[in-house]
Amino acid sequence: MMKPILVLGIAIVTAACSSNTGGSSPAAGQAPEGSTAVAPATAGAAAPAGGTGVAGHPSRSSAASAEAAVARTAPAAAAEPAKPKFKEVTVPPGTTLSLKLQTDVASDTSKAEDKVRATLNKPLVVDGTTAVPAGAEVLGSVLTAQESGRVKGRAAVAFQFEHLHAWKESYDIQTARIAREAEATKGEDAKKIGIGAGAGAAIGAIAGGKKGAGIGALVGGGAGTGVVMATKGEEVRLAAGTVVSTTLAQALKVNVPIGQ
Repeated sequence: MMKPILVLGIAIVTAACSSNTGGSSPAAGQAPEGSTAVAPATAGAAAPAGGTGVAGHPSRSSAASAEAAVARTAPAAAAEPAKPKFKEVTVPPGTTLSLKLQTDVASDTSKAEDKVRATLNKPLVVDGTTAVPAGAEVLGSVLTAQESGRVKGRAAVAFQFEHLHAWKESYDIQTARIAREAEATKGEDAKKIGIGAGAGAAIGAIAGGKKGAGIGALVGGGAGTGVVMATKGEEVRLAAGTVVSTTLAQALKVNVPIGQ
C-alpha cells in the first residue's frame, strides 16, 4: 500500500519541477534552445542584385552588369583622324599656258572689258603630278581693241586671263597679256601709189607729149594716194579654236586630289 503511494508522490513532484522551470519540448521545426536557426533555401529564389552566388563568387548576371557599367563610363576611344583627300601643288611663275580660245577676239568687233573664255590645251604638270588637267576653263577679258585706221594706225587687240577653274574649284590667276597687231602695209601702199603715177603719166603723154606726161604723173600720183587713204589696213581676228600661249605672272597653288 505504501509503495504505490510513494511512486505517485514522486511523479507529482517531477511534474511540478518541470512546470516551474518552463521547460518544454521544442516544437517541430524549431531549433533547440541555444542553437542558431538556418533557414532552408527556397527553390527558384533569385540572388539579390549585386549579391554573391555560391562560395562568395559573383553571379554571371552581376558580372555582365558591371561590365556594361564600365563600358558606359569609360571614355570613348579617340577617333582616327580622316586622311586628307587633296594635296597642295604649286605651279611656279613663268609656267607656259597653252590655251584654246572658246570665244572670238577681233580688233574691229571686240571692246575693252569683253569677256574671253578659253580652255587649257595642255595639262600643267609639276614634278610628275598633274596640277591642272587639260580642258580646265580659263576666263579673262579684253584689255584694248583698236580698229585699223584709214590713214595711219594698225589694228591691234590685247587680252589676258584672271580666273582658272580646276578640280571643281576656282582660282585667281594673273597671266602675261596676249597682244596681236596687224602687219604693216607700206609695201602695198607704195605699189598702189606707183600704179597711180604710172597710169597718169601714160595718160598725159598721150594727151600732150612730155609736158603732158609730167602733168599726168602728178595727177596719177595724187590719184594713187587717194586710193591708199580710202583703203583700211587689215584687222586682227582670232577665231574660236585658235591656240594662243601666255605665261603665269605669279605662282598658282592648286588643291589636287590624291592619286592624280
